[in-house]
Amino acid sequence: MSQSTSIPKKQTRVRDHGYDNYMEIEKKVRKILKFQDLILAQPNNMLSISRLDSISRRIGFKQFESGRFILKFPHVFEVFEHPVQRILYCRLSRKAVSQMEQENEALLRQIPDVVTRMRKLLMLSNTGRIRLEHVRIARKEFGLPDDFEYSVILKHPQFFRLFDADETRNKYIEMVEKDSSLGVCEIERVREREYREKGIDAEDIRFSFIVNFPPGFKIGKYYKIAVWKWQRLPYWSPYEDVSGYDLRSLEAQKRMEKRAVAMIHELLSLTVEKKMTLERIAHFRMAMCLPKKLKEFLLQHQGIFYISTRGNHGKLHTVFLREAYKKGELVEPNELYLARRKLAELVLVSPRKARVDKELANYRRDGLEDDGGVERDYIEDGFEVKGNGGRGWKDGDESDGDVDPSGDSAYSDEGDSSSESGLEESCTTE
Repeated sequence: MSQSTSIPKKQTRVRDHGYDNYMEIEKKVRKILKFQDLILAQPNNMLSISRLDSISRRIGFKQFESGRFILKFPHVFEVFEHPVQRILYCRLSRKAVSQMEQENEALLRQIPDVVTRMRKLLMLSNTGRIRLEHVRIARKEFGLPDDFEYSVILKHPQFFRLFDADETRNKYIEMVEKDSSLGVCEIERVREREYREKGIDAEDIRFSFIVNFPPGFKIGKYYKIAVWKWQRLPYWSPYEDVSGYDLRSLEAQKRMEKRAVAMIHELLSLTVEKKMTLERIAHFRMAMCLPKKLKEFLLQHQGIFYISTRGNHGKLHTVFLREAYKKGELVEPNELYLARRKLAELVLVSPRKARVDKELANYRRDGLEDDGGVERDYIEDGFEVKGNGGRGWKDGDESDGDVDPSGDSAYSDEGDSSSESGLEESCTTE
């Protein structure tokens, strides 16, 4: 391929605000998960505010910052006065506890899918083995429970084997037997669907990927030609053993480069949310024969992947699979993803709504007296709001007040239902 018709090696990253906004919410969720772990590690799952302030410094919060942070999310954290000690404590709200239970139940129900996912992950390795520590670091992305070493690996000896390497003293997970029926990539299923639904020519779609460039990405005439030629370039499947091929020729190197794109595509497809940090992808670089300069390599294919630097002051790079998302949501959501997104929904609810919900609940509880109820005034945001004119609220009655009880605000929280720390390891990607 001539220089004018080849994809440029170095390209500037074009921002896509849909993915960046997703990561801004994810940044708040990660901080909340840190506080949840601190609270759940305490007796009775509650912690005094003064002790929370001292403990939170271990996870990077400054003095008095933790108290201001938890007050921003009243739907997740509940601050109350201890009935005996008369000091402020915090605990998780009922909605947050319900969301955690739902996520744990989803984790248990998808154990069979996790076993298949782990088998495919090991088949992507050129040696059929992967370091246990690398899988442990990325366990949330793959939907693995915290005790996956027992519940997934040791509990299925017909598929996995756990051993210690003599030369490195590291634990490895190894597949017992390769299953050819699992060696079908996700992109191959997408191609078949595109061929059947849209009737695209078989020769054009045989080795192609779904390409959706970000808004504002400049595509010139020669760049279009380069992408067209690259889409028709044959390559070896990520599940295929390439040890028997001569990889010294220029044609073989081109095929291996496209195979690396397919490898990262399949790796992201195995995750729950179709995304993973660049640093954690680099942990699998040696096992999957990925390029050394991963960031530059992924920027060559911005129509397939998107790298977001939001979420940790530009120090964290999150790689999204573009075709899996539409308008900030997964195209094919799974149960575990939906359970995790409910925590993000609690984060987005404004504190003012939480105050209104609490006041309405107290209003209804105090208004249901034996003699038809009593008039009660309450203060909201500095304005005095009158009660319901001496009429108690009963089941089925409609309110004449300023707040519509049939809207988003509810009388009580009954019936409502709705975890990532910093990098565990640093890995140089360039």
